[in-house]
Amino acid sequence: MPVDDVVTGATTEGIPVAPSMGAALEVARVPPERALVDGRVVFISVLAVVIALAAGVVAQLLTRLIWLVTNVAFYRRFSVDYATPAGHHLGGWVVLVPVLGGVVVGLMARYGSAAIRGHGIPEAMEQVLLKGSRIPARVTLLKPLSAAVAIGTGGPFGAEGPIIATGGALGSLLGQLLRTTAAERKTLLAAGAAAGMAATFGSPVSAVLLAVELLLFELRPRSVIPVAFAAATATGVRIAFVGASPAFSMPNLVQPHGAALATYVTLGAIIGVLSVLVTRAVYAVEDAFEHLPVHWMWWPAIGSIAVGVVGYFAPRTLGVGYDNIDHILSGDFTLQAMLVLCSLKFLSWCISLGSGTSGGTLAPLFTIGGGLGGALATGAAAAAPHLGIDVRIGALVGMAAMFAGASRALLASVIFAFETTRQPLGLLPLLGGCSSAFLISCLFMRNTIMTEKIARRGVRVPGEYAADFLDQIQAGVAASRPVVSLSADELLESVRFRIVSRAAGYAHQGFPVFDAGGHLAGVVTRRDLFDPEQPGSRRVGDLVRRPAAVAYENSTLREAADHMVREGVGRLPVVSRDDPGRVIGMLTRSDLLSAHKRRLEEIDLAEQHLDLRARLRRKA
Repeated sequence: MPVDDVVTGATTEGIPVAPSMGAALEVARVPPERALVDGRVVFISVLAVVIALAAGVVAQLLTRLIWLVTNVAFYRRFSVDYATPAGHHLGGWVVLVPVLGGVVVGLMARYGSAAIRGHGIPEAMEQVLLKGSRIPARVTLLKPLSAAVAIGTGGPFGAEGPIIATGGALGSLLGQLLRTTAAERKTLLAAGAAAGMAATFGSPVSAVLLAVELLLFELRPRSVIPVAFAAATATGVRIAFVGASPAFSMPNLVQPHGAALATYVTLGAIIGVLSVLVTRAVYAVEDAFEHLPVHWMWWPAIGSIAVGVVGYFAPRTLGVGYDNIDHILSGDFTLQAMLVLCSLKFLSWCISLGSGTSGGTLAPLFTIGGGLGGALATGAAAAAPHLGIDVRIGALVGMAAMFAGASRALLASVIFAFETTRQPLGLLPLLGGCSSAFLISCLFMRNTIMTEKIARRGVRVPGEYAADFLDQIQAGVAASRPVVSLSADELLESVRFRIVSRAAGYAHQGFPVFDAGGHLAGVVTRRDLFDPEQPGSRRVGDLVRRPAAVAYENSTLREAADHMVREGVGRLPVVSRDDPGRVIGMLTRSDLLSAHKRRLEEIDLAEQHLDLRARLRRKA
C-alpha cells in the first residue's frame, strides 16, 4: 500500500527509500550481535580449570579432615587414615560425641557465618538468584571446617554437599576478585560446584547436568563449556589421588526385560511418593525447631541428640556411610537390614538436617532411596519370582529415583547412578524409574528439597528451561508497517496538521527523520512533535536529540528488546543489513507484546483442540 514519503517524494510499496543511508549507520546505534562464544569464554574456561584444580584438592583435604575428626572423636587417635564411626567401642558415651560436634558447629555459625548452616546447594542457589553469585569469602573456609566437625563427630551426612558448596564459594570468590560480570560469576560458581561433585564421586557428566538443573538455570555454550572443563579437570584430580575405580562397587548386571522393566518403573513411582514425604518431613522438622525457645546456635546440638541415640542402636547410621551404599547396591543386606538402616538413617538425618547443622543431602538420600528400592525389589522378587527382578537393580533405581524426586534433577540422577557404578545395563531401568519419580514429584510437590527453604523467603526458582521465544523471531517480521518518515527540514505545523487530520500512516507514535542528504538523523515521537514549548515554525530536525538507535531486519526480537532497554527508547527503525538505505518498519514495545500474544494464542488453540477431542471421545 503506497504511503506518503516526504524524504524522496516517491513510494516503494510503503517503504521509504534513503539512498545514502550507509553513512548514517556509522553513527546510528545498532544492537550488538550475540555470539555463542567469544574470547571471554576462553578466559572463563581457564579460570574454571584453575578452580577445579583447587576444588579437587579441597575435596581430598576435606575427606581426610573428616577422617581425622572421626579418628579423634571415636577412637582417640590422631590419624588421617580412613575411619568410620560404625566400629566404635564407646558404648553409651557415643551419644555425647555428635552433641559436642553440634555445639562446635553452632558456635561457628553464630560467631563465624550463619551461611554455613544447611547442606549448601539451596544457599548457593539463593546467591545465584538474588545476590549476583557473590558468596562471602569466610564461607569458603568455614563451610568445610564446620562440615568436617559435623560429619566427623557422627553426623549422618555426605561429604559431597560441603565440597560442592566450597567449590562454588571458590568460584564466586575468584569471580569477585577479578571483577567479572554477574553471569560470569554464576558460571564460575557453577563450575566450582560441579568440580566439587566430580571430585567426590568421579561423575563429571552428572556434575555438569546438576549444575545446569540446579544452579545455571540455562543451557548455553558460554556457561556449559567452562563447567564441563571444570568437571573433567576435577575428575582427573580425583583419579590422581584415589584411582579410576567407580565410587560405588556393584556386580555386573544382566539386561532386564518386559515385566521386570515395568516393575522398576513402578518402583520409581513409589519412591517418588516417598521422596515427597521425605521432603515434607525435613521441613516439618525445620519448622518445629523454629518454635524452640532457645537461640538457633543450640539447635545443631539438640538435633545431634537424635543422631547419638540412633547411632547407639544402629552404628551404621553414623557418618558419611558411603560403604552402606556399596553394600546395598551389591545386595549384601537382608530385607530387614535394609529397612532398619534406611528407616533409622532417615530419622537421624531428618532431625539433624532440620536443626540447621552443616552437612549434605546426596549421600543420605542415596542411602534411604537405595535401601527402600532394594527392600521393595526384594519383596517383589519373592512374590513374583517369574518376573526376573534383580534386587541390585531395584536398589540402584531406588537410589537415583529418590534424588530425582526430591531434587527434580532428572538427568543428573540417571547419569549419576550410571557414572558411579559404571553399569550400562542399568540405564534403561534408571531412566524409567527416575522419570516416574520425577512425574510424581511434579504432581504432588510445588517445591523441592533444594528450593523449599529459599521459596519460603520469597525467592522464585525457575522450574522450566525453555528457549527464549523472542530469540526465535526476527525484527523484520514483527515490525509495524507501513512506515511514514519525516524530513528534517519540514515545519512542525505541517506535520501536526497531517497527524491531527489523521492522514494515512500518521497514527504511529514515532517517526524516523531523514536529513537533506537522505541520512537517518534520528527518531521523533508524537510527544516531541506536539510539545507546547516548540513553536510550529521550528524544523522537525531541531527535535532530534541524538543519533538513531536502529535494529537490523534479521536481528532477533531479544536483541532488539535488549537494545531498547540499553538506549532507553520505546521504538526502533528496522533497516536492512544488506541494503541499509531501506527502512522496512518500526519496531515498538507493542510489537514485542503482540509477538507474545501470538504465542499465547497458539497455546490456547492447541488446548482448545485437545479439549474438543476429549469431549468428542466422551460423547462417543
